[in-house]
Amino acid sequence: MDVLNRVYYTRALLGVIAGVIAGLVIIPGTDQGEVMGIILLTAFVFYLLSYYISRRIGQTIQKSHKRKLATDGIFPFIFLLLMFMILVYTVLHQELAL
Repeated sequence: MDVLNRVYYTRALLGVIAGVIAGLVIIPGTDQGEVMGIILLTAFVFYLLSYYISRRIGQTIQKSHKRKLATDGIFPFIFLLLMFMILVYTVLHQELAL
């Protein structure tokens, strides 16, 4: 598998993990400002982790592709984080919606 593909899928997987963790941490009745802080902090920590991992994966990559290590896979990271956070939160707290 290509180095950039591994970075892409690593970021996607970390987005899923971050979304599950954020969905588990958020409890009903929490202030919207606190919820946004939890989401942004979780996303920031996991994105930094993914950046560190991508730098370790891409040590042998050419200099012209080094910039892509920081941005490759950012959209799947964000969307999978949001999707799994909403999914986990909804599954855990569905009795409140009834």
